[in-house]
Amino acid sequence: MSAIAIRHEAHGDEPAIHALTAAAFRDMPFSDGDEQDLVDALRRDGDLALSLVAEDAHRIVGHIAFSAVSISDGSSHWYDLGPVSVWPEVQRQGIGSALIRHGIAELRERGAHGIVLLGSPTYYARFGFEHDPQLAYPGTPPEYFQRLVLEGRPPRGIVKYPPAFG
Repeated sequence: MSAIAIRHEAHGDEPAIHALTAAAFRDMPFSDGDEQDLVDALRRDGDLALSLVAEDAHRIVGHIAFSAVSISDGSSHWYDLGPVSVWPEVQRQGIGSALIRHGIAELRERGAHGIVLLGSPTYYARFGFEHDPQLAYPGTPPEYFQRLVLEGRPPRGIVKYPPAFG
């Protein structure tokens, strides 16, 4: 991996993030092809709790979004991770992993209690995510819905995402 710097999204990054996200998910079999629109909608609705970019010496090469979620048991300070995007030609170089680790660390510093996501159990296990049958996001394959407890007890119930997720 070439040297990258991770920073918060800044005004003016939006077109690069949109193009990057569209390219990153273009050929993914599990994608609906609208991840770039999801990020735009989260930003427009004020629901992007944390938006980080990775850049090399020339351009933004990666992006990760976190948004607040609610849980039916009343647990608070929980967030969703996703999407995470890296330009296809620089994937598998650790950029996505660096963004995930940085995002988890920043949310922990902010006092977050945990993070949920919908993704590959094999990939996200390396960051400590795991499936918990006591926590659900209806309409998705249960084993792909995972959580990472940062503080306190694991929540129980149904997770509700911001409106942009549909």
